[in-house]
Amino acid sequence: MSTRSTLATIKRIVAIVLAIAIVLAAGVIVGQAPAIFGVEEAPEATITFEDQQGDGERVVVEEVTLSDGGFVVIADDDETLTVSEYLEAGTHEHVAVERDEDGPELLGSLTATVHQDTTDDETYAYEETDGEEDHPYLEDGFPVSDSAAVAPETDDEEGPFTDSFAVDSLSVPATATTDDSISVVAEISNPTDLDLQGPVEIRVDGRLIEQQTLDLEPGESQEVTAEVDASSLEPGERTLGVYTEGDGLLETVDLEFHTDPDVSVVDADAGRVTVDAAIPATGFVAIEDAETNATLGVSDELEAGEHENVSIGLADADPADDDELRAVLYEGDPDDPDEAMPIEHDDDVVETTFTIEAFADDDPDDDDTDDPDLDDVQDADDAVDPDE
Repeated sequence: MSTRSTLATIKRIVAIVLAIAIVLAAGVIVGQAPAIFGVEEAPEATITFEDQQGDGERVVVEEVTLSDGGFVVIADDDETLTVSEYLEAGTHEHVAVERDEDGPELLGSLTATVHQDTTDDETYAYEETDGEEDHPYLEDGFPVSDSAAVAPETDDEEGPFTDSFAVDSLSVPATATTDDSISVVAEISNPTDLDLQGPVEIRVDGRLIEQQTLDLEPGESQEVTAEVDASSLEPGERTLGVYTEGDGLLETVDLEFHTDPDVSVVDADAGRVTVDAAIPATGFVAIEDAETNATLGVSDELEAGEHENVSIGLADADPADDDELRAVLYEGDPDDPDEAMPIEHDDDVVETTFTIEAFADDDPDDDDTDDPDLDDVQDADDAVDPDE
């Protein structure tokens, strides 16, 4: 072989090696290296769950796509109600998810979440493994899910069930704030030929808020009103429903947080920090080292709203008096702070910086004017003895 041929061969080998290195490096950076190099892509999923009427026995998911197969989990207010059969990888349309035997009816505001089958046994195991297996598909760090309002079915020709009131109309405000109440006005009628007594339920996102009992004669109607306290609700689009035993109507309310999110430090020492917080979602306050970003302590879970004198222990952190610290609002679980998201307002993280020395108590020996005993002694010295 000639020297020129040998050099050409070496150049081709070097070029191939460099190309492989570049592809591998790019794959590591974006997490999408080709499968031929043994790098797996993150599992992906999408779901569409639309508002619908139902009999409480099942709901229908319009479409779900799973890259690796799995399950659709139907939940109400973070409580799992039922789980679909195993779904193979691919796209599935009109997926019916049946009510669990002896489980609650599938009505109200429900959420459908796509879960993986990490155990590869086609059996859902998320709850029984405390979330270690069959966890949700994620997109941008959040579970892939969709919400829908499921109202009771009615028969347009015969009306509601023969022994149930009808919900003829429902009125709620389009918007509200979390420091106010939501006014609910519903028209309830008796479309049967019987004297009826029955419950009327008012629910927010499927959660029972209030129940009233009505007595109506055949053909009679009555206006039902209620004031729903919004202070315990999280901001966002809330679904408000009025239900009888066989009928119901749903409306949505755009609920806004009543003030700007904020956190302020009211006291601090090396072992504990106390803050006031206005937090627009369920979350917590974290104390962090502003230089290293290390988390020094977190508060207990806080519901959306305003909180005073929230105490955060610093455990064994023992920061120096002049260390710059920060208090930050987070949305998420304080038991899993690494998965929590900092709360933003006007595109800025809601936080405040401080030092412990800024909250050090003044030395009482530096100011004797507030000592009542010393004042008494001075008054006695100034007094004139009448015997002198």
